Amino acid sequence: MSRKTRPDIVVRIAKPEDSSVCGRICFDAFSTINATHGFPCDFPGPEVTSGLLSMMFSHPDFRCVVAEADGRIVGSNCLDERSVIRGVGPITIDPSVQNLGVGRKLMQAVMDRARERGAPGIRLVQAAFHNRSLSLYTSLGFDIREPLSCVQGRTLERSVPGCVVRPAKSDDADACNALSRLVHGFDRGVELAEAIEQGSARVVERGGRVTGYATHLAFFGHSTAETNPDLQALIASAESFGGPGILVPSRNHVLLRWCLANGLRVVQPMTLMSAGLYSDPSGAWLPSVLF
Repeated sequence: MSRKTRPDIVVRIAKPEDSSVCGRICFDAFSTINATHGFPCDFPGPEVTSGLLSMMFSHPDFRCVVAEADGRIVGSNCLDERSVIRGVGPITIDPSVQNLGVGRKLMQAVMDRARERGAPGIRLVQAAFHNRSLSLYTSLGFDIREPLSCVQGRTLERSVPGCVVRPAKSDDADACNALSRLVHGFDRGVELAEAIEQGSARVVERGGRVTGYATHLAFFGHSTAETNPDLQALIASAESFGGPGILVPSRNHVLLRWCLANGLRVVQPMTLMSAGLYSDPSGAWLPSVLF
Protein backbone atom coordinates (compact mmCIF):
# COMPACT_ATOMS: atom_id res chain seq x y z
CA MET A 1 0.00 0.00 0.00
CA SER A 2 1.49 3.38 -0.97
CA ARG A 3 1.56 6.31 1.39
CA LYS A 4 -1.03 8.11 -0.74
CA THR A 5 -3.57 5.30 -0.32
CA ARG A 6 -3.00 4.80 3.40
CA PRO A 7 -6.05 5.71 5.48
CA ASP A 8 -5.98 8.68 7.82
CA ILE A 9 -5.57 7.49 11.41
CA VAL A 10 -7.41 9.52 14.04
CA VAL A 11 -7.12 8.86 17.79
CA ARG A 12 -9.99 9.89 20.07
CA ILE A 13 -11.25 9.21 23.59
CA ALA A 14 -12.96 5.84 23.93
CA LYS A 15 -16.66 5.66 24.74
CA PRO A 16 -18.40 2.80 26.57
CA GLU A 17 -20.33 1.94 23.42
CA ASP A 18 -17.01 1.29 21.63
CA SER A 19 -16.28 -1.71 23.85
CA SER A 20 -18.03 -4.32 21.70
CA VAL A 21 -16.09 -3.47 18.53
CA CYS A 22 -12.83 -2.96 20.44
CA GLY A 23 -13.39 -6.21 22.33
CA ARG A 24 -13.61 -8.16 19.10
CA ILE A 25 -10.46 -6.47 17.77
CA CYS A 26 -8.68 -7.16 21.06
CA PHE A 27 -9.53 -10.86 20.93
CA ASP A 28 -8.63 -11.17 17.24
CA ALA A 29 -5.31 -9.39 17.79
CA PHE A 30 -4.25 -11.56 20.73
CA SER A 31 -5.45 -14.83 19.21
CA THR A 32 -3.69 -14.09 15.91
CA ILE A 33 -0.29 -13.12 17.32
CA ASN A 34 -0.29 -15.85 19.97
CA ALA A 35 -1.28 -18.56 17.49
CA THR A 36 1.44 -17.41 15.10
CA HIS A 37 4.01 -18.10 17.82
CA GLY A 38 2.40 -21.26 19.14
CA PHE A 39 0.93 -19.86 22.37
CA PRO A 40 -2.67 -20.00 23.63
CA CYS A 41 -4.74 -16.82 23.48
CA ASP A 42 -4.73 -14.74 26.67
CA PHE A 43 -8.54 -14.56 26.58
CA PRO A 44 -11.14 -17.32 26.06
CA GLY A 45 -13.38 -15.30 23.75
CA PRO A 46 -14.46 -11.84 22.52
CA GLU A 47 -17.17 -11.59 25.19
CA VAL A 48 -14.42 -11.51 27.85
CA THR A 49 -12.38 -8.83 26.11
CA SER A 50 -15.53 -6.77 25.45
CA GLY A 51 -16.43 -6.97 29.14
CA LEU A 52 -12.92 -6.01 30.18
CA LEU A 53 -12.81 -3.00 27.86
CA SER A 54 -16.32 -1.97 28.86
CA MET A 55 -15.10 -1.74 32.46
CA MET A 56 -11.98 0.18 31.49
CA PHE A 57 -13.78 2.55 29.09
CA SER A 58 -16.26 3.39 31.88
CA HIS A 59 -13.82 3.63 34.79
CA PRO A 60 -13.02 7.19 35.94
CA ASP A 61 -9.38 6.27 36.65
CA PHE A 62 -8.65 4.86 33.20
CA ARG A 63 -7.85 7.01 30.19
CA CYS A 64 -8.76 4.98 27.12
CA VAL A 65 -8.43 5.86 23.46
CA VAL A 66 -9.46 4.31 20.16
CA ALA A 67 -7.92 4.68 16.72
CA GLU A 68 -10.09 5.12 13.64
CA ALA A 69 -9.07 4.64 10.01
CA ASP A 70 -11.41 6.50 7.68
CA GLY A 71 -14.04 6.46 10.42
CA ARG A 72 -13.71 2.75 11.26
CA ILE A 73 -12.38 1.67 14.68
CA VAL A 74 -9.13 -0.26 14.20
CA GLY A 75 -7.62 -0.39 17.67
CA SER A 76 -7.59 0.80 21.26
CA ASN A 77 -5.31 1.44 24.23
CA CYS A 78 -5.79 2.23 27.92
CA LEU A 79 -3.84 4.07 30.61
CA ASP A 80 -4.38 2.97 34.20
CA GLU A 81 -4.24 6.14 36.30
CA ARG A 82 -5.03 4.56 39.67
CA SER A 83 -1.54 5.12 41.08
CA VAL A 84 1.27 7.63 40.73
CA ILE A 85 2.95 5.18 38.31
CA ARG A 86 0.76 4.64 35.26
CA GLY A 87 0.12 1.29 33.59
CA VAL A 88 -0.49 0.78 29.87
CA GLY A 89 -2.69 -1.77 28.15
CA PRO A 90 -4.14 -3.69 26.64
CA ILE A 91 -3.13 -2.11 23.34
CA THR A 92 -4.58 -3.97 20.38
CA ILE A 93 -4.81 -3.30 16.67
CA ASP A 94 -6.98 -4.91 14.01
CA PRO A 95 -4.73 -7.52 12.31
CA SER A 96 -5.90 -6.24 8.91
CA VAL A 97 -4.27 -2.82 9.44
CA GLN A 98 -0.88 -3.77 10.85
CA ASN A 99 2.21 -1.70 10.00
CA LEU A 100 0.31 1.53 9.36
CA GLY A 101 1.53 3.31 12.50
CA VAL A 102 -1.67 2.72 14.49
CA GLY A 103 0.15 1.26 17.48
CA ARG A 104 2.58 4.15 17.67
CA LYS A 105 -0.24 6.69 17.64
CA LEU A 106 -2.15 4.81 20.34
CA MET A 107 0.95 4.61 22.50
CA GLN A 108 1.86 8.23 21.95
CA ALA A 109 -1.63 9.31 23.01
CA VAL A 110 -1.42 7.64 26.43
CA MET A 111 2.21 8.68 26.93
CA ASP A 112 1.26 12.30 26.22
CA ARG A 113 -1.58 12.00 28.71
CA ALA A 114 0.76 10.66 31.41
CA ARG A 115 3.23 13.44 30.73
CA GLU A 116 0.55 16.12 30.87
CA ARG A 117 -0.63 14.79 34.23
CA GLY A 118 2.90 14.78 35.64
CA ALA A 119 3.21 11.01 36.10
CA PRO A 120 6.82 10.20 37.05
CA GLY A 121 6.75 6.83 35.32
CA ILE A 122 4.83 4.52 32.99
CA ARG A 123 5.02 0.74 32.83
CA LEU A 124 3.67 -2.09 30.73
CA VAL A 125 4.02 -5.82 30.23
CA GLN A 126 4.52 -7.25 26.75
CA ALA A 127 4.66 -10.76 25.34
CA ALA A 128 8.36 -11.59 24.99
CA PHE A 129 7.78 -13.38 21.67
CA HIS A 130 6.15 -10.30 20.10
CA ASN A 131 9.06 -8.69 18.26
CA ARG A 132 7.04 -5.80 16.83
CA SER A 133 5.72 -4.62 20.18
CA LEU A 134 9.17 -4.90 21.77
CA SER A 135 10.62 -2.79 18.98
CA LEU A 136 7.81 -0.22 19.21
CA TYR A 137 8.05 0.22 22.98
CA THR A 138 11.83 0.41 22.92
CA SER A 139 11.76 3.05 20.18
CA LEU A 140 9.30 5.07 22.30
CA GLY A 141 11.67 5.12 25.26
CA PHE A 142 10.66 2.07 27.30
CA ASP A 143 13.41 0.00 28.91
CA ILE A 144 13.34 -3.71 29.71
CA ARG A 145 13.24 -4.09 33.49
CA GLU A 146 12.28 -7.66 34.30
CA PRO A 147 11.77 -10.93 32.42
CA LEU A 148 8.56 -12.58 33.60
CA SER A 149 7.19 -16.11 33.51
CA CYS A 150 3.42 -16.43 33.29
CA VAL A 151 2.61 -19.56 35.31
CA GLN A 152 -0.63 -21.47 35.75
CA GLY A 153 -1.89 -24.44 37.77
CA ARG A 154 -2.54 -25.39 41.38
CA THR A 155 0.29 -25.84 43.86
CA LEU A 156 0.95 -29.21 45.48
CA GLU A 157 1.71 -27.48 48.77
CA ARG A 158 -1.43 -25.77 50.00
CA SER A 159 0.14 -23.71 52.80
CA VAL A 160 3.46 -22.44 54.15
CA PRO A 161 4.40 -23.05 57.80
CA GLY A 162 4.14 -19.93 59.95
CA CYS A 163 2.02 -18.04 57.41
CA VAL A 164 -1.74 -17.50 57.59
CA VAL A 165 -3.66 -16.33 54.51
CA ARG A 166 -7.11 -14.77 54.79
CA PRO A 167 -9.39 -12.42 52.85
CA ALA A 168 -8.30 -8.79 53.05
CA LYS A 169 -10.45 -6.31 54.96
CA SER A 170 -10.64 -2.55 54.68
CA ASP A 171 -8.75 -2.32 57.97
CA ASP A 172 -5.76 -3.98 56.26
CA ALA A 173 -5.35 -1.19 53.70
CA ASP A 174 -2.89 0.92 55.68
CA ALA A 175 -0.58 -2.02 56.37
CA CYS A 176 -0.74 -3.19 52.76
CA ASN A 177 -0.07 0.28 51.36
CA ALA A 178 2.86 0.75 53.74
CA LEU A 179 4.27 -2.58 52.54
CA SER A 180 3.91 -1.51 48.90
CA ARG A 181 5.74 1.74 49.62
CA LEU A 182 8.51 -0.22 51.33
CA VAL A 183 8.94 -2.65 48.44
CA HIS A 184 8.18 -0.42 45.43
CA GLY A 185 8.41 3.17 46.66
CA PHE A 186 4.71 3.88 45.98
CA ASP A 187 1.38 2.33 46.87
CA ARG A 188 -1.50 1.12 44.71
CA GLY A 189 -4.20 1.98 47.20
CA VAL A 190 -7.03 2.56 44.71
CA GLU A 191 -6.53 -0.88 43.16
CA LEU A 192 -6.31 -2.45 46.60
CA ALA A 193 -9.50 -0.78 47.82
CA GLU A 194 -11.36 -1.96 44.70
CA ALA A 195 -10.07 -5.52 45.17
CA ILE A 196 -11.10 -5.56 48.83
CA GLU A 197 -14.58 -4.37 47.89
CA GLN A 198 -14.83 -7.00 45.15
CA GLY A 199 -13.65 -9.74 47.52
CA SER A 200 -10.60 -10.86 45.52
CA ALA A 201 -7.89 -9.40 47.79
CA ARG A 202 -5.98 -11.52 50.29
CA VAL A 203 -3.37 -10.87 52.96
CA VAL A 204 -0.79 -13.12 54.55
CA GLU A 205 0.09 -12.75 58.21
CA ARG A 206 3.27 -13.93 59.87
CA GLY A 207 4.01 -13.31 63.51
CA GLY A 208 0.67 -11.58 63.95
CA ARG A 209 1.21 -8.87 61.33
CA VAL A 210 0.50 -8.40 57.63
CA THR A 211 3.57 -9.36 55.60
CA GLY A 212 2.05 -9.56 52.14
CA TYR A 213 -1.06 -9.01 50.04
CA ALA A 214 -2.53 -9.81 46.65
CA THR A 215 -5.26 -7.83 44.92
CA HIS A 216 -6.03 -10.97 42.95
CA LEU A 217 -3.93 -14.01 42.08
CA ALA A 218 -4.59 -13.50 38.40
CA PHE A 219 -3.30 -11.96 35.17
CA PHE A 220 -4.77 -8.59 36.14
CA GLY A 221 -3.81 -8.72 39.83
CA HIS A 222 -0.59 -7.79 41.61
CA SER A 223 1.01 -9.05 44.81
CA THR A 224 3.57 -7.58 47.21
CA ALA A 225 5.28 -9.24 50.16
CA GLU A 226 8.25 -8.93 52.48
CA THR A 227 9.76 -12.32 51.61
CA ASN A 228 9.39 -15.24 49.21
CA PRO A 229 7.71 -17.46 51.84
CA ASP A 230 5.01 -14.80 52.30
CA LEU A 231 4.42 -14.73 48.56
CA GLN A 232 4.51 -18.52 48.37
CA ALA A 233 1.79 -18.68 51.02
CA LEU A 234 -0.42 -16.38 48.95
CA ILE A 235 0.20 -18.43 45.80
CA ALA A 236 -0.43 -21.72 47.63
CA SER A 237 -3.76 -20.44 48.95
CA ALA A 238 -5.26 -20.11 45.47
CA GLU A 239 -7.38 -22.88 43.98
CA SER A 240 -6.60 -21.45 40.54
CA PHE A 241 -5.21 -18.31 38.95
CA GLY A 242 -7.47 -16.01 36.94
CA GLY A 243 -6.82 -15.70 33.22
CA PRO A 244 -3.59 -17.05 31.73
CA GLY A 245 -1.93 -17.08 35.16
CA ILE A 246 0.25 -15.08 37.54
CA LEU A 247 3.41 -13.26 36.47
CA VAL A 248 6.52 -14.42 38.33
CA PRO A 249 9.73 -12.37 37.96
CA SER A 250 12.02 -14.90 36.30
CA ARG A 251 15.14 -13.56 38.03
CA ASN A 252 13.59 -14.54 41.37
CA HIS A 253 14.93 -18.04 40.77
CA VAL A 254 14.02 -19.22 44.28
CA LEU A 255 10.35 -18.36 43.76
CA LEU A 256 10.19 -19.63 40.17
CA ARG A 257 11.89 -22.90 41.13
CA TRP A 258 9.42 -23.31 44.02
CA CYS A 259 6.52 -22.78 41.60
CA LEU A 260 7.85 -25.43 39.21
CA ALA A 261 8.55 -27.90 42.02
CA ASN A 262 4.96 -27.41 43.15
CA GLY A 263 3.46 -28.43 39.85
CA LEU A 264 2.91 -25.03 38.25
CA ARG A 265 3.75 -24.72 34.57
CA VAL A 266 5.12 -21.85 32.54
CA VAL A 267 2.56 -20.71 29.97
CA GLN A 268 4.51 -17.96 28.22
CA PRO A 269 7.44 -15.57 28.69
CA MET A 270 6.67 -11.88 29.19
CA THR A 271 8.62 -8.69 29.84
CA LEU A 272 8.08 -5.79 32.23
CA MET A 273 9.12 -2.48 30.65
CA SER A 274 9.16 1.06 31.98
CA ALA A 275 9.65 4.66 30.90
CA GLY A 276 10.56 7.27 33.48
CA LEU A 277 10.99 6.57 37.18
CA TYR A 278 11.90 3.00 38.11
CA SER A 279 13.55 1.47 41.16
CA ASP A 280 14.22 -2.22 41.64
CA PRO A 281 11.74 -3.61 44.20
CA SER A 282 13.21 -4.50 47.59
CA GLY A 283 10.98 -7.47 48.46
CA ALA A 284 8.97 -10.23 46.81
CA TRP A 285 6.37 -9.25 44.22
CA LEU A 286 4.22 -10.21 41.25
CA PRO A 287 3.17 -7.54 38.74
CA SER A 288 -0.17 -7.49 36.97
CA VAL A 289 -0.28 -7.57 33.18
CA LEU A 290 -0.72 -3.76 33.31
CA PHE A 291 2.43 -3.42 35.50
